Amino acid sequence: MALSVKGINGMNDLLPGECSVWRQVEDTLRGVMDSFGYAEVRFPILERTALFCRAIGEVTDVVEKEMYTFSDRARAGEEGELLSLRPEGTAGCVRACLEHSLLRNGEEQRLWYMGPMFRHERPQKGRCREFHQLGAEVFGLQGPDIDAEIISLTQEIWRRLGIAGELALEINSLGSSRERQAYRSALVEFLGARQDRLDEDSRRRLGTNPLRILDSKDEGTREVLETAPRLTDFLGDDSRRHFDGLLGLLAQAGIPYVLNPRLVRGLDYYNLSVFEWTTTALGSQGTVCGGGRYDGLVGELGGTPTPAVGFGLGMERLVLLLTALGKACPRAQADVYVIGSGPGATEAQAQLAARLRAGLPGARVLCHCGGGGFKRQFKRADRTGARVAAILGEGELERGTVTVKDLRHSEVGQEELCIADAIKRIGQLLAAPGGQDPQ
Repeated sequence: MALSVKGINGMNDLLPGECSVWRQVEDTLRGVMDSFGYAEVRFPILERTALFCRAIGEVTDVVEKEMYTFSDRARAGEEGELLSLRPEGTAGCVRACLEHSLLRNGEEQRLWYMGPMFRHERPQKGRCREFHQLGAEVFGLQGPDIDAEIISLTQEIWRRLGIAGELALEINSLGSSRERQAYRSALVEFLGARQDRLDEDSRRRLGTNPLRILDSKDEGTREVLETAPRLTDFLGDDSRRHFDGLLGLLAQAGIPYVLNPRLVRGLDYYNLSVFEWTTTALGSQGTVCGGGRYDGLVGELGGTPTPAVGFGLGMERLVLLLTALGKACPRAQADVYVIGSGPGATEAQAQLAARLRAGLPGARVLCHCGGGGFKRQFKRADRTGARVAAILGEGELERGTVTVKDLRHSEVGQEELCIADAIKRIGQLLAAPGGQDPQ
């Protein structure tokens, strides 16, 4: 019986056509982070489980239900250490900063990272077990101006991708831990008197993580919440000043927002301002990006208390959104396709391809291999999406020339040129509108 090997449900392959769209997104994200002066950091996908329990909160859905956790191999008679695949990036980023003394003396850091995260969830559109995030974390700055910069940065991503009008910013303040605790008590008292109207999951959360009930999608629970106490009514002067300052900066920057008193985010470490960017184009999985302040996390993980703010952006959902809106731009496989036929053509093609790559930095040059007539080679060139064919027939080989043919604009015709002029002409064609695909 033949062995059937299939991928794991919720952990997906990205094929060449999809990867070209991901490259478009990744290049845009890197460009925005560079333009804002943020520095890239990379850290492992595997961490000690205790890090996430302490940072995220042991009664969160992430820790209780969703982490991939296992016991590391140990010597005989010893217990293995519990390790987990990272379910989010902030905890690992803080751990790396503390371990390598990046936050000593309250030093400011503006960092970003990109890569896979893992959560054991039911796979569905826009929600995978292995998913990818862009994350940004800022340490050492406590005013609302850096919160506004983080939000402005995300808006710049939407602008560069051409989808700025498709996402809405929702924002709220969670106040300080003391204010949130007072609100928690009032919310538990209110909901406890109405338990019979709550869904089962919300009744369970009432004794563990009641603020997450505010995010319930159950219609009956949402009806109860309409008259529930609001967290903003429990904010003290400092929290209100910070939130009002942020809203004022967003207004000055021309960034529209919607106040959402139910927005709490899913992780315990948040405080003060929290936000999400949402869209109606992806159905129920409408949150593309979210973040906020987490001023207590560095101290909670053993460092000197340090103000911090950040966000995570779901790249699968961003790719889905671009595709749904017709904004995804798959790249052609090649810009130039080198074709040849006749004695010595194979060697000449390889030499010409090397000169084209050297003379046209950034151009993708694909050299035909495997022989065959011109008809077959032109079909292959067309399948790659190449803009230009560089042709070496028997006549060109004898004369030391190259025929340059624009494959996408038949009215341009073709020209036989010396190699130096051919390289220059190909460069002109690629630089013209519709030439090279965006990098």
